[in-house]
Amino acid sequence: MSGIQQIHEVGAKALQWLHAHRDGFRLEDDPSPEVGMLDRFQPLGELALISKVIFREGVAGSQQASLARSLLDFAWHELLDSGHRLLEGQRREPLSPAPMEVYLPFKELGYQHQGLEAAVRLNHRLGSWGRLEVRPTRRLGIATVERRFGLAASLPEDEAFRRTWLAGRPEPWTVEGHTGYDITHTVFHLTDWGQSPEGLPPETAEYLALWLPVWLDDWLDLKRWDLLGELLVVDACLPEPTLDADAWRGFAAAQQPDGAMPALLGMPGGDPETVFDLVYHPTLVAAFASALAVSRSLSDLSSAASA
Repeated sequence: MSGIQQIHEVGAKALQWLHAHRDGFRLEDDPSPEVGMLDRFQPLGELALISKVIFREGVAGSQQASLARSLLDFAWHELLDSGHRLLEGQRREPLSPAPMEVYLPFKELGYQHQGLEAAVRLNHRLGSWGRLEVRPTRRLGIATVERRFGLAASLPEDEAFRRTWLAGRPEPWTVEGHTGYDITHTVFHLTDWGQSPEGLPPETAEYLALWLPVWLDDWLDLKRWDLLGELLVVDACLPEPTLDADAWRGFAAAQQPDGAMPALLGMPGGDPETVFDLVYHPTLVAAFASALAVSRSLSDLSSAASA
């Protein structure tokens, strides 16, 4: 199997698993007050984001595109009650940006709820909204979502970026798990989830081009598949991606025959709900990384052929 074929197969199998296990995305009807009802919304927002990337890149086959659309329809109409659950969450937690963050990719794909949009715009006017204490990378993400939603940024995006770990380009050997995820999401926000590699400042792109291969090797050796998948996405977001063959071979080998991708080492045990909660994210990341990497591979081939 060639490199592009292998990468494509990773995404196709991941989508098949996600569709087959779509009931795992269901929201709790009566969530614990200690947890809050918005925590379970995040997987649905991630599902919408990855589906948006799949449609945008246009490299999915007809079966993949059909599965992605089916998942979106199921998530929006069945799980989110056509947006009413998000409105309920916004009313319960008026300062939370989570309903807006989850809703936006659905809105950009044609799903709308006017009541939720009105509630978000009303709550955004509160002074407390912009003072919500979050990690710098999350603040950058909120700023980009506000812009796409048509709201004034609580903090300008360039200032939000300057507060992130990646903006300082610190010693690369200090990277660990939490920092790794901060790096990947900073890149996702700056490039609009891989759509605009030019969104990376030149010095940041150079820093990543130098050190990303080392980090890929590290997380491959550790068999941290979730973070490795996100770093493969980062590679595809660079102006000149490497599409690291060794990392992709190791990542593909970790994927299960049914398409599930473990987060760490091998597949976890437990009841189906527990297993879903542990592997849905790395499986979504596998679909995300596959779509971007295949798109960049084909673009590079096209450029070489026309040179």
